[in-house]
Amino acid sequence: MRTFLPLSLAFTLCFLAILAFKPKEQQSWVRINLLGYQPKSIKVAVWASKGTTNPKSFELVEKVSGKTVYTSSNIKTFGSYGPFTSAARLNFSEFKKPGRYYIKVDEVTSPEVIIDEEVYQNTADFALRYMRQQRCGYNPFLKDSCHTHDGFVVYGKEGGIKDSTHFDAVGGWHDASDYLQYSTTTANAAYHLLMAYRDFPKAFADHKLSTGLDGKNGVADVLDEARWGLDFLMKMHPSAKIMFNQLADDRDHIAMRIPKEDSQYGKGFERPLYYIDGNPQQRGKFMNDTKGTSSTAAKFASTFALASELYPEDKNFTERLKEKSKTAYQYALRKKGVTQTASVKSPYIYAEDNWVDDMELALSKVGRLNGYGEKALDSAFYYALQEPVTPWLINDTAKHYQWYPFINLGHYELAKQSNGSRKRELVDYYKQGIQQVWNRAKTNAFYRGVPFIWCSNNLTVAFAMQCMWYKQLSGDGTFSELEQANFDWLFGCNPWGTSMVYGLPSWGDTPTDPHSAFTHLGKYPIDGGLVDGPVYTSIYKGLIGIQLTKPDDYAAFQSDLAVYHDDYGDYSTNEPTMDGTASLVYLLAAYDSRTNKEFASYNKEYGAINRGDIKEKQLAIVFTGDEYADGGQKIIAALDKEKIKASFFFTGNFYRNAAFAPFIKTAKAKGHYLGAHSDQHLLYADWKKRDSLLVTEKQFKTDLAANYKAMEKFGIAQKSTKYFLPPYEWYNQTIANWTDDMGLKLINFTPGTRSAADYTYPELGKAYRSSDEIYQSIIDHEKQQSLNGFILLLHVGTDPRRKDKFYDKLPQLLQYLKQNGYKAVTINELLGN
Repeated sequence: MRTFLPLSLAFTLCFLAILAFKPKEQQSWVRINLLGYQPKSIKVAVWASKGTTNPKSFELVEKVSGKTVYTSSNIKTFGSYGPFTSAARLNFSEFKKPGRYYIKVDEVTSPEVIIDEEVYQNTADFALRYMRQQRCGYNPFLKDSCHTHDGFVVYGKEGGIKDSTHFDAVGGWHDASDYLQYSTTTANAAYHLLMAYRDFPKAFADHKLSTGLDGKNGVADVLDEARWGLDFLMKMHPSAKIMFNQLADDRDHIAMRIPKEDSQYGKGFERPLYYIDGNPQQRGKFMNDTKGTSSTAAKFASTFALASELYPEDKNFTERLKEKSKTAYQYALRKKGVTQTASVKSPYIYAEDNWVDDMELALSKVGRLNGYGEKALDSAFYYALQEPVTPWLINDTAKHYQWYPFINLGHYELAKQSNGSRKRELVDYYKQGIQQVWNRAKTNAFYRGVPFIWCSNNLTVAFAMQCMWYKQLSGDGTFSELEQANFDWLFGCNPWGTSMVYGLPSWGDTPTDPHSAFTHLGKYPIDGGLVDGPVYTSIYKGLIGIQLTKPDDYAAFQSDLAVYHDDYGDYSTNEPTMDGTASLVYLLAAYDSRTNKEFASYNKEYGAINRGDIKEKQLAIVFTGDEYADGGQKIIAALDKEKIKASFFFTGNFYRNAAFAPFIKTAKAKGHYLGAHSDQHLLYADWKKRDSLLVTEKQFKTDLAANYKAMEKFGIAQKSTKYFLPPYEWYNQTIANWTDDMGLKLINFTPGTRSAADYTYPELGKAYRSSDEIYQSIIDHEKQQSLNGFILLLHVGTDPRRKDKFYDKLPQLLQYLKQNGYKAVTINELLGN
């Protein structure tokens, strides 16, 4: 007898069976820098999930063999961010073997991870492709010309120019996917290209003629490209009393088209040239807020001045650049204030509100040309004081191009020509801005603190540069991981998992459908173009005329926080910009040119280095001494047994104590580092009010000089022992500054363990720490956060009331460090001399 299921029941069971075998939607992802990592760089991937479980460990799997070559639990977990419920930073910086790998977290696998010394080679030249493609006049990509009739003057009355007068303004770069041209963005772009060659000449090749066509002309392609912009700027400043702010306006936005000639401005194929008169300008119903001539003219002056240093073979061109720089600076003084762009049909303009940063940069460059010399630098510093921190870093938002450039270039150029307190102050301005962003960034796994305003990728590039320059100028690597996170963001370590640069890398997820006529109409690639980047969802919803043209590939990663679309219809997140790409050229050249010095990273606090490179599994064990040396022989014996060199910092009192002389001589003979710890073991600052000094500058310097004088009898010269460890390990920024003025480097111990409490004794009550407690604090920190780059401080002797001597545990500690792969080095080895 046959039994038949009811048809409805059979259908239900079949449907349930299909559901049972339906693959689950992916819930977790590993985001990486798709372009790759250099072996000695900071290397962090981000695990992001819509679930709530955090990973305990991760693996690095070799692509070819499939073998796990590295396992780590160096994971820092975070809560929700954007579309994700939880996220974590997976740090594999200590893995340095070049190769191709995958990161695996349980069943989740990353895209291919590339580690290689030359992973960024030729990338700066790749980004130059987009710059060449943006050329106006003769365009080498199209092998055709456009906008060859520009242009006619508007607002020329104050310059004695009748409106509609023709001036030759053919050339330059189109600003983005429209064909407007702005002097302010052109000058900034040219400056970045010129800086890139000045600072990193080896990053660039010579594969193109000055026309942009294939061939060699003995000039780096980046200088050819910069000159294209410079020639245009000279046309925009044709004489001492004439300067133009923009060519064309938003009447350009009639339709997407491949660039040719435009006739919508009412004067044949000419486009309007906006004369800079320092007054508000209105076309149609929109009035801008121009208040002066300085912001644009000062950019001209600094760009011409820098260019005059870089074309030595063309003496005529160099002389013209010098003269243009001087007249442009005078134009900036005509009416101090900001020059904004003008629009006719829409409210979107470059609403620049700052100009003192442009004056600072101009004065840092033109002084040698106009004879002002040091007075120019003094004036530059005056302007630096007016805007110490670029406002968007503090405000976390801005109007379109409200504070431009997005980085204060003047601080960098002026700091390089300054010293002492002025240089420290300029460098601290960078730090203040970085700290503002870090306060926001440290709460999420992507270390994202840059606001999602229009052109957020341009801000990201600028911020990475500021972090890089801060480290270069200060030696403080505290923000190195933040810098790297911003660089990585551009190339895929972001919620969407995509590179923000068209075609880079060729093997990765990059924009394919940008808001560009070249790709949309001509099906041409726009290699190297940096797209605008994500915007706040609130901004996106308020913009005019955006309509996506296809299903959103990144729908799963959009959120109430921010959106990004690889869709021609979204001009807010997916339109490439010329000036953003130019700044990216600088950043890529810098990363391609990084040396071991740039990779080394040191943390600072209150001006003192308190940790070495956290990527290297090495540490410095330092001992201080003033009154006591009872552990000296045991310490030397323990170090000898493990063949380890340590660092000793003694006071003048210690060096003068005859009873300690044999120990000092032994330590020196065995190759240990001997340094200064003050002469009289002074307390420099109030324990409760750190900024309150208890010594004068004269007292400090006299005391420290006496310390070094006492060292001389042991053959220890100040020039060979530049590192100074302050008494009581207590100091402030002023002490660090005075140390620097003496040509020395202030250091301190790395916080996180109880090692510095090995001097305590039971009579101190709650402050007392036993040797077991101290030892365990070191082990716990190593297991939880590592001791990489640590400056581990101990005392060479203690008060007799302490019977439990920690130096008796030193052999055990050294064995532990050795077994766990740490290399103990002297302080000068840890910090690279």
